[in-house]
Amino acid sequence: QVQLVESGGGLVQAGGSLRLSCAASGLTFSSYTMGWFRQAPGKEREFVARLNWSGTRTYYADSLKGRFTVSRDNAKNTVYLQMNRVKPEDTAVYYCAAGYGLDRGAPPEYWGQGTQVTVSS
Repeated sequence: QVQLVESGGGLVQAGGSLRLSCAASGLTFSSYTMGWFRQAPGKEREFVARLNWSGTRTYYADSLKGRFTVSRDNAKNTVYLQMNRVKPEDTAVYYCAAGYGLDRGAPPEYWGQGTQVTVSS
């Protein structure tokens, strides 16, 4: 049974930083492209970032480049999202996702349950 468990969400002031983690189990983690998505209240889920199995190729939503950094530790089966200089519009539920074809635009095969990030102004 595949499980993706996010952690690290919470309340942060605008301009601050937060690091999200996603611990994976039940899959060959090092074989999967991993990604982060988010969903703000009243909006559709949107892509945030992804990286390939080795972490050598990363891709970000244009609006987030330079502020967010995605990374992974295959020895720990964990993917991270470092969020810097956060803004109130970054407030959302953040979801971890895994998929073989994720780096080719295919939808994720697995999703986490999400972690809430709230940025106060």
